[in-house]
Amino acid sequence: MPVRPNDAPLTHAPPGPDPASAADPARDAERELAFRRSLRSSRARRVTAALRRRRTLRGRRTLLGAAAGLVVLSAGAFAAAGGGVGGAGSSTSGLSERTVKAAQRALGVTADGVVGPQTRKATRRFQRTNSLQVDGILGPRTLKALGVAVRVRSAPVAAAPGQAAILQRIAQCESGGDPTAISADGRYHGKYQFSRPTWRSVGGKGSPSAAPEAEQDRRAATLLRRSGTAPWPNCA
Repeated sequence: MPVRPNDAPLTHAPPGPDPASAADPARDAERELAFRRSLRSSRARRVTAALRRRRTLRGRRTLLGAAAGLVVLSAGAFAAAGGGVGGAGSSTSGLSERTVKAAQRALGVTADGVVGPQTRKATRRFQRTNSLQVDGILGPRTLKALGVAVRVRSAPVAAAPGQAAILQRIAQCESGGDPTAISADGRYHGKYQFSRPTWRSVGGKGSPSAAPEAEQDRRAATLLRRSGTAPWPNCA
């Protein structure tokens, strides 16, 4: 039987490419661009974090350096302010405890024999009121204005001509001429406020403040001939 046109078997053409799944150059370019932007942003964040860490570390090093500098400057200022052999406090720390207590009573502060911040503050106030040099040091002029008598012991000094007067002035400044004086921190002793190493370097033995006054004069004269007035920078 002949096949009618309407009865012809149906044939299907092979499926073509899906437009949705076909490669889209524009979309690929957008994806590439987004990826590169994300990559650049990530790199920028890492660089920023690294720079922040470096600045933090640099700031810490700067603070530590500044702190160390302050410590050094403070130590230098303390050394510059200190007198005596090897850096004892000048006429303040070299005074005997009895003299310091008398000065404290005159200043109206606690008489404990230790020259601390309260005593220095009161000393500066007194000096300012009485037109004295405002340095917070219980020097000869300040003690005299306070009415505190400091006995100066005179003894033969084995020194070259002209040096005896220098040593007497140093002794008055350092200890008020007291051979038994000991600094507030216990490091400097005697009429000339020797440190123990310096005392030994000029032939002394034991504690300088326990030695006879004549020996202290003799050792101080030796030190003066050897080093000049450098060991007593605030009392020369």
